[in-house]
Amino acid sequence: MMLRHVPFLRAVFFHSISAFGGPQGHLGMMLKTFVDRRHDVTKSELMEYVSFCQLLPGASSTQTLTLIGYKRGGVPLAVLTLIIWILPASILMASLSFIIQYIDTKQMSLNIFRFIQPMAIGFLAFAAFKMYKHSIINLITYIIMLVSMVLTYILFKTPWVFPILIIAGGIVTNFSRKRIPTKEVVKPKQIKWTNIWLFVLIFMIAGFLSETARTNEWKDRRAYNLFENFYRFGSLVFGGGDVLMPMMYDQYVIRDKKPNDLTTQEIREKKTNYLTKEEYLIGFGMVRAIPGPTFSVASYTGGMAMRSKGKDMQLLGCIIGMIGIFLPSALLVLFFYPVWHNLKKYVVVYRALEGINAVVVGIMWAATFYLLKAVTISNLETVSFVNIAVILGTFSLLTFTKIRSTFIVAGCLLLGWIFQNQLLGVLGI
Repeated sequence: MMLRHVPFLRAVFFHSISAFGGPQGHLGMMLKTFVDRRHDVTKSELMEYVSFCQLLPGASSTQTLTLIGYKRGGVPLAVLTLIIWILPASILMASLSFIIQYIDTKQMSLNIFRFIQPMAIGFLAFAAFKMYKHSIINLITYIIMLVSMVLTYILFKTPWVFPILIIAGGIVTNFSRKRIPTKEVVKPKQIKWTNIWLFVLIFMIAGFLSETARTNEWKDRRAYNLFENFYRFGSLVFGGGDVLMPMMYDQYVIRDKKPNDLTTQEIREKKTNYLTKEEYLIGFGMVRAIPGPTFSVASYTGGMAMRSKGKDMQLLGCIIGMIGIFLPSALLVLFFYPVWHNLKKYVVVYRALEGINAVVVGIMWAATFYLLKAVTISNLETVSFVNIAVILGTFSLLTFTKIRSTFIVAGCLLLGWIFQNQLLGVLGI
């Protein structure tokens, strides 16, 4: 039965190794790959998945892709989709935790990735433009989009702005009585309570074992502490990697560790935290320069936190980080989506979808303009002109051609390599 899904899983794999730019860039690539090229989902379905996942804590782009797999082949394919999606990035970030001890990090050159961010802006603008044509259909949705765009831009790093705006957008469009669903808008899905009970059970067990390991000074207590930390982050973080970053920074860099949390060697070296500020920022810098989910930084952080206990325990830390951060996202989305699917047959929810979709379009436009602040485009320098060309070129290639996302990414990496090796100077540019 799973053999017929091999082409889909192959597409997921190529998406996982070419989806640069964080969640802002992932959506545009999903639209190009799974809607326009493969037709695994429609624009309406993808928009619904994105809207729904914005209401949940966890890795939203991971949850969206998991739902695409769920729609095609149920829970088994959803799980395979999740694994294929998170593994490449997690392996790369885990490897970084091993090599970081043997290189002078100040000499690391990331110039090859310098045009990935403008490329991601082009992808996001493409997705926003496509969704705009599909979801902004009357005056009220246009107003909702504009208000959402402005508020999101102003409060971009406030984690609760996304679910609050989505709920508000759904309420506003319920004042209209024009749109009423037909009796068979959706076929109700059976709700399996296993996932939510498993989510709660793991949360409780992880907390109990972490505290017991700490107070009783178990030999491998740090592994239990790490799993509880990452599982808690994956369960409570709204707003993606930008919100995850300060939470992990406080946990592993700022917060002092008690002596019973440290090894004798660490006490001798007066280490009171798991990572230095520089080590932590390197991880969060690198995760934005590789393809795949931003939450894969947990693999790096887990490995770095366990590096003083030997290579085997460091590898275990990487695995704990990967599983701990992504498991709650998967359990939550696979439980709540059937609930959401069933609710859509009610007129209140059906009308709310119109406003929710408009809010998501506003969020996408706000993210596009917000990311532009971090890209040099106003200076009269070569790099500014190239950044503008990359943004416009990416948008144009996605809109008017059938070129795959992988080739666009490869082209931007090649352009970064040319700049890194100063070949433009040789060419007289």
